[in-house]
Amino acid sequence: MLITNTNIMKLLEGKVAIVTGAARGIGEAIAIKFAEQGANVAFSYVSDSSEEKAAALESKLTALGVKAKAYKSNAADFAQCEAFVTDVLKEFGTVDICVNNAGISKDNLLLRMTPEQWNDVIQVNLNSVFYMTKQVIRPMMKAKSGSIINMSSIIGEIGNAGQSSYAASKAGIIGFTKSVAKELGSRNIRCNAIAPGFVETDMTSYLKDGEGADKYKAGIPLGKFASPEDIANATLFLASDMSSYITGQTLSVCGGLNI
Repeated sequence: MLITNTNIMKLLEGKVAIVTGAARGIGEAIAIKFAEQGANVAFSYVSDSSEEKAAALESKLTALGVKAKAYKSNAADFAQCEAFVTDVLKEFGTVDICVNNAGISKDNLLLRMTPEQWNDVIQVNLNSVFYMTKQVIRPMMKAKSGSIINMSSIIGEIGNAGQSSYAASKAGIIGFTKSVAKELGSRNIRCNAIAPGFVETDMTSYLKDGEGADKYKAGIPLGKFASPEDIANATLFLASDMSSYITGQTLSVCGGLNI
């Protein structure tokens, strides 16, 4: 018997997923991966400059046969997160999966780092995870089901000179993830984190070429940087029933950089 794609059940068929910061990079790859696996996707972007990319992504997801909608919403603003999730619930009916992906970096040596730089990174990277998670757990508790996936970083596990604010925010996500997993496990809501290593995105474009790239790659056992799709594949695993007995964990997708 010939097996075609129509014979295979998609991993996220009929699920509703929220992905923050999805106009480009890792978030975009996750949104596409989810849609390919049958999920209806609501995603956010924050800047006017990303509006065109967000519209293009919405069209691309819809062309995959799912419902998709882009929302301009700042994950670092509690009121905007509340409005975002409220609108998603009205439009999509529920939330089964939430990927807290929005993030920034403002690297600087601690000696030179300003309080503003520190606070900006903590606000966007860590506080946003609290804001969004607080909003999505109500519909998940009602459904007695859900998967929350928080984007941490290998830097949150091993630290890095010049990235104290980034490391602190990403390490905080890991502690938050474990606590939420313990709080909500009895409601069949799972909460896990992903810790990417160096990923080829706009945010890390300075690492791609030259001696700097060779230096970083030399410390990675697999000898290469990750692609956004590598992170999206791990996110799909944690979003789907393939990981139904996994919660409170941090999945390092770093090519072995942390060993």
